[in-house]
Amino acid sequence: MKNPMCLTINTFFLAVSNLSAATLYVSPGSTNPTPPYATWATAATNIQDAVDAAAAGDEVVVNDGVYPGGLTVDKALAVSSVNGQQFTRIQTTGVMNGVGGASAASLSGFTLAAGGFDPIGTGAYGVTLYDCTLTGFVNGLEAPGGAERCTLYNCTLSGNTAHIAGGAASCTLYNCLLSGNSAFIMNSGGGAYDCTLYNCTLTGNWAPQGAGGAMGCILYNCIVYFNTDVRGEEDVVSCTLNYCCTPVPPTNGVGNITNAPLFVDASSGDLRLQSNSPCINAGNNAYASVATDFDGNPRIVGGTVDIGAYECQSPALLDYFTWLQSYGLSTYAGAFYAHSDGNGMNNWQDWVAGLNPTNALSVLKMLSGAPTNNPPGLVVTWQSVNTRTYYLQSSTNLAAQPAFSTIQSNIVGQAGTTSYTDITATNAGPYFYRVGVGN
Repeated sequence: MKNPMCLTINTFFLAVSNLSAATLYVSPGSTNPTPPYATWATAATNIQDAVDAAAAGDEVVVNDGVYPGGLTVDKALAVSSVNGQQFTRIQTTGVMNGVGGASAASLSGFTLAAGGFDPIGTGAYGVTLYDCTLTGFVNGLEAPGGAERCTLYNCTLSGNTAHIAGGAASCTLYNCLLSGNSAFIMNSGGGAYDCTLYNCTLTGNWAPQGAGGAMGCILYNCIVYFNTDVRGEEDVVSCTLNYCCTPVPPTNGVGNITNAPLFVDASSGDLRLQSNSPCINAGNNAYASVATDFDGNPRIVGGTVDIGAYECQSPALLDYFTWLQSYGLSTYAGAFYAHSDGNGMNNWQDWVAGLNPTNALSVLKMLSGAPTNNPPGLVVTWQSVNTRTYYLQSSTNLAAQPAFSTIQSNIVGQAGTTSYTDITATNAGPYFYRVGVGN
């Protein structure tokens, strides 16, 4: 397994944030909803009001609760829940229910659920979804039930029904689960139609005649197994599969396997991989384009990516989630790269560096370089902790390839600051340094 304790901080990097963006708040229990909804005390009581009041580039933050009605996001906004999809639900009703909007709009951490039968309902259209569940949508037209023309990360599409695709159509999906979806016309895909899928798991989907799992799709590192049509088991039709697990060898694509994926407990919905699954380390890293799996764990463990939405984890990496919980931080997938303290390092980087993710002053950074004559050289100092070792790299020419080389490793960190004297720095320079976390 690759060493996860690898983090480098450059002295010459400057982060620039968008100072003009505003944050708007939504809470169903707000007693004083006042535009522009700039604080929790004046929060909107429904999401649409805040979206309408926001400008492109703003963020809408939504408190726990059930929000009835559909939602139209017609500008480039980030709409996110406070505590994730388990606690924040958009219960849609009416014609064209669900979420629709601009292609640059995003939703993070919501359950989108149909409030009842709607013959032309679609869960989401034209948005980017992170850590969302889309369920119960029914579409009687030639459109999908769950999502259309969306990009989805770490999402669940289940129990949706439509003509051509119960789950998703014309979408791109990463680390998603598609199960229990159905289509009800011929030449359709119960789970997905005309989609591109990376590290997804499609199981338990159904179509009358076509493909229970996927039709007309391109799939990479995916599991497409135990899907059916009326003729029996028909998981994929007219698809290209690369490094996928499916029961019948596909005619298009390479690197595929046909052995059963060995889910932990498919009957109860646990689609993680058993330790002896043939899908472990059977994918292709070139198609693993996101850093985490469906659970928010590291996407590649053991050197090679697994097939499917879940990456089989080593117990040591689960220490990260225990660490998150020790600081009272959420462990749902969206928190993996969250910036809890606003110091420019996300939670994962804080963990690697041994920092406090709730304290913006707890950082790894270079502090100074001071010449010395005893011995001759340059004293380099950085902010540090005493639970990590560090390595120091230097350069005299940033245009060189590689620009930096390691001058000392296994430097024992000190509480507060650590220093090292570079005795090779004896002329006018210039000298450039960067420090990384060892372990």
